[in-house]
Amino acid sequence: MHEEKTNTLLIKTPEGIIFSMLLAGPLTRFLAWGIDLACIFVVSSILGILLGIFGLISLDFSRALTVLAYFFISISYSIVTEWYWRGQTIGKRLLRLRVMDVQGLRLQFSQIMIRNLMRFVDSLPAFYFIGGAACLISKRAQRLGDFAANTIVIRNPKIVEPALNQLLAGKYNSLREYPHLCARLRQNVTPKEAGIALQSLLRRNELEPLARVELFEKITSHFRSIVEFPDEATYGITDEQYIRNLVDILFNS
Repeated sequence: MHEEKTNTLLIKTPEGIIFSMLLAGPLTRFLAWGIDLACIFVVSSILGILLGIFGLISLDFSRALTVLAYFFISISYSIVTEWYWRGQTIGKRLLRLRVMDVQGLRLQFSQIMIRNLMRFVDSLPAFYFIGGAACLISKRAQRLGDFAANTIVIRNPKIVEPALNQLLAGKYNSLREYPHLCARLRQNVTPKEAGIALQSLLRRNELEPLARVELFEKITSHFRSIVEFPDEATYGITDEQYIRNLVDILFNS
């Protein structure tokens, strides 16, 4: 993994493919936390109303239950949502943020537990002062909970996907000269595989040149193992063009 003093983190996979991640800044994370805090307040208020029935027995008992309920919700909210939504809370989903392992690996439940239990330290003395200061100082915009859990928070900008007609228009598709193989391709390729091919074209400009070549080489090799077109159909075209032709067949049948 290569780290720079910018808002971008570059993660290199064992296969040599480099992915660029936009790090979420303190302000965006604070706004997401504000949304989550509002959600916690709403749930706690509803539960407090329901627990108010215990006031008929004892007012102090009812208040104690309400305080305990708020304490439990404030702790469990982020843990449950980040685990269920793979690193996102409601606030993070709305602002397109996500918690990730710093190496780009699958987020573990223990990491979610650690980073959320550390919120009590990050929120001191008030309004996440310590956590915000740590984000400003850290090269990867990490609060103390992120340091302890070995996590980062990234921002996923909304990608405007071009229409397929615009993406695929104006280029001759030599593979369409073999309709029986095209039909076999549509039959054998799963929706997930087709989606990977499409996304590789839409996101190709996000990759480093060498990583881009290696990625399309691997994807092309996979699709060749599903259906092999004659050499005359693929002669002289790059792996990226080969995938473009496949996407044209799969999505514009």
